[in-house]
Amino acid sequence: MPSELARHFLLDPAFSFLNHGSYGACPGPVMEDYRRWQERLERQPVAFLEPAHLAERFAEVCRVLGAELGADADDLVWITNATAGLNVVARSLALKPGDEVLTTDHEYAALAKTWAFVAARTGAVIRTVDVPMPLAAASFADALRTAMTERTRVIFLSHITSPTALVFPIAPVIAEARSRGIVTVIDGAHAPGQIPLDLTSLAADYYVGNCHKWLFAPKGTAFLHARRDRQSVLMPAVISHGWSEDRDAPGPFGGTAFQNAFRFQGTRDPAAWLAVPAALGFRAEHDWSTVAAACHRLAWEIAGEVAGVTGLAPVATPETSAPQMIALPLPMCDTGALHRELRAAGVEIPCYLWQGRPFTRLSVQGYNGPDDGARLVAELARLLR
Repeated sequence: MPSELARHFLLDPAFSFLNHGSYGACPGPVMEDYRRWQERLERQPVAFLEPAHLAERFAEVCRVLGAELGADADDLVWITNATAGLNVVARSLALKPGDEVLTTDHEYAALAKTWAFVAARTGAVIRTVDVPMPLAAASFADALRTAMTERTRVIFLSHITSPTALVFPIAPVIAEARSRGIVTVIDGAHAPGQIPLDLTSLAADYYVGNCHKWLFAPKGTAFLHARRDRQSVLMPAVISHGWSEDRDAPGPFGGTAFQNAFRFQGTRDPAAWLAVPAALGFRAEHDWSTVAAACHRLAWEIAGEVAGVTGLAPVATPETSAPQMIALPLPMCDTGALHRELRAAGVEIPCYLWQGRPFTRLSVQGYNGPDDGARLVAELARLLR
């Protein structure tokens, strides 16, 4: 049977949905709040989109979200998704020929393309560090520290990796980079809602995360957090009424130039972002820390059963993996065909190649139950025989 919480979600009950990590799933009550905001917009679009009104609404969302993230509301702006936010950061940095961007071999493929694009146009060099496995905090920090050179200008790291679902111990690396004057850019796409965050204490120069994954907000809600002394560097992709040339002066609509530049970029529907407090309220109402702990236990029970089928152990341990997401190696197979066959059998889970090896990535959320895991295990046993 599915979890009792499944009734709150709009997912097709015919499927065992074990892929929350890709796009999330928005609970019904949050979707209702989202639609209410859309209706308010449509009833009086001119008044709703007035800068003064939007500034007030955005400030409230940032206040609530900042409390969740351990961040000052003035250091947060709305971005559609983590990839868009990280593109803004990468394309704003003044890199020169020979400058180094240091990253790892566990990063999200789309962002690898972003940095390659930037490097091709600036002459910067991408240097990839092979993370020592099994993951350990000391060896991770040592590998990054050893790779830093006098030419290193940027370090780009995931907080939770997409292909391997590892929680990188990034705090010591950020501190070391800061002591050397190296800019840190963190891909936090999977972190909000999965692990506790204190972005002020973490003190990365730039941290971008999604709200539509593990925080349950509607699709198209993400945030960009920038240290106060690094905000003037950022150049939004769209220059509109919110932009001002003096990046250190107050913005044209109140607030800071940083906030204005990202808040006011032409006609956009802000309803998804305005529903973020409802998403956080849903989590609080259902004591999501307790739910997440149960999901963690179920995920590792399922992972053990999958390993019994494949004969292959996960790449992580419960201590180094994301709490609700585990990368599971598979025997050599056609991952595209396996994904299609699992979906045809009613199991939604990603199957992919990472470093030439086939994997599936298990996500367990509050709507899942033991039957979802049993279905996955049975189908893998049938398809991989």
